[in-house]
Amino acid sequence: MRSLHDYTVVLQPDDNRTFVAYVPAIEGCHAWGATWEEAQQALANVFEIIREEYLEAGRPLPQNVELVT
Repeated sequence: MRSLHDYTVVLQPDDNRTFVAYVPAIEGCHAWGATWEEAQQALANVFEIIREEYLEAGRPLPQNVELVT
C-alpha cells in the first residue's frame, strides 16, 4: 500500500496566516496548520484516515499526479 511519501504534496501559505497542505491526486486529502510543520502533520493524519477507508473498501489508492507550474 502506498504511503504519503509516494505522492506529490503541495504546501502553501494561506491568506489568513496559516498553511494549507494537500495531495492533488487524492480527493479530500487536505489539511491546514498554524505552521508548515503543523499542516504537514495534519495532512499525514488525514492521509492515514483516507488510506484506511480505501483499504476497507478494497480499492487501491489513486496514482500520483505530476504538477506543472
